[in-house]
Amino acid sequence: MSQYTVLFDANVLYPAPMRDALMQLAVTDLFKAKWTADIHREWIDALLRNEPHRERAALERTRDLMDMATRDCLVTGYEALVPALILPDPDPARSGGRYRRAL
Repeated sequence: MSQYTVLFDANVLYPAPMRDALMQLAVTDLFKAKWTADIHREWIDALLRNEPHRERAALERTRDLMDMATRDCLVTGYEALVPALILPDPDPARSGGRYRRAL
């Protein structure tokens, strides 16, 4: 197993080609891929906003397959840390998202 850990934010999980390429690397143990349930929600919601013809169930299946394919990928228990973080710009749209702030 790799000594490197990479947090996948929603902006790399959608669009799909980038997600697919990173997942191919993650399953080779080149690095330890991590994300949160909130990050999954963020990329799925963004995709559905931009492509409303997509079915949420299919995207949730993709999420589940990602979780199953990647060892120890889900980060939990970080929520209590979020209020203590100080960012240069508190606006999530400009500061990289509230999920990245938490980690």
